Amino acid sequence: MGELFSEYQIRDVTFKNRIVMSPMCMYSCFNQDGKVTDWHRLHYSSRAVGQVGLIILESTAVSPSGRISLEDLGIWDNSQIEGLKNLVGTLHSHGSKVGIQLSHAGRKSRTGSSIFAPASIPFTDERPVPIELDISKIKEIINDFKLAAKRADEAGFDVIELHGAHGYLIHQFISPISNKRTDQYGGNLDNRLRFLKEIISAIREVWLKPLFVRVSANEYDPEGNDIEDYIYIAKEVKKCGVDLIDCSSGGVNPKKVKSYPGYQIQYAEKIKFEANIRTGAVGLISNAMDAELILQNEVADLIFIGRELLRQPNWPIIVAKELREELSVPKQYKRAWNF
Repeated sequence: MGELFSEYQIRDVTFKNRIVMSPMCMYSCFNQDGKVTDWHRLHYSSRAVGQVGLIILESTAVSPSGRISLEDLGIWDNSQIEGLKNLVGTLHSHGSKVGIQLSHAGRKSRTGSSIFAPASIPFTDERPVPIELDISKIKEIINDFKLAAKRADEAGFDVIELHGAHGYLIHQFISPISNKRTDQYGGNLDNRLRFLKEIISAIREVWLKPLFVRVSANEYDPEGNDIEDYIYIAKEVKKCGVDLIDCSSGGVNPKKVKSYPGYQIQYAEKIKFEANIRTGAVGLISNAMDAELILQNEVADLIFIGRELLRQPNWPIIVAKELREELSVPKQYKRAWNF
């Protein structure tokens, strides 16, 4: 058997294969209450039937003001637990483990209400100027993440991923582009990293299962963090109890990034070996052999698939056939695959 369809364990959670559905915003809570809808049940269940090993739900807001849009999924209230719990149960019944990406949009929020950020610097000149967070509000948001993690545990999730990438609030604190504070949360990298480390420490008080962090390992700006900074960041968050770094890039400024298949894999490899931590490779990976070689060459530990799983809910079954791997296909589908 190749690596892509081998079991993989982190802490006490075993994934049936190394394929991860990358968190992707669905903007489908049309009642604006942050609760699971029929869309979420259909969308995620089809990928579980398609044999994805770990499905990570979309960016899920830890507070109403932390939403990217009014239609974002939420985990800021106990009334949202039931829908999430039922969804997790359905995905578990098809053999997938389930994660949730906890997020706060910060200055990139488009909810139309007050927005918050480390500093009063808008994302673009056309976007509203955010309110600079004071210390009490920072502590409140850290507690929001902790309470969200507790709710995630009650809902039965197997993995939490913190969204520390793509220019959202955690990333805004980490990056010198968006963080111009002069107190203990600004200035040098250790200070800018303090917000994330305090969130991790708070979550680890209520969450004992795997904890991932998504980062933008290249900010594509000479004034921003580079891969060497993120190697240091990975080392620091590992000390706090993070198990895996999901290696993405960009998003802290509106600069367009030229992307191509595998363009971010280099970051996963460097962080994995230089920080001695598990990593996930993400970024237009769609080819079966490319995914297999990433794992065989120990470039990364998990393969995060985004767009290709939007196009092909059964992508794991398709690539198993290409790689001549044995796979347990739902009996209802066997006539189509002839495993």
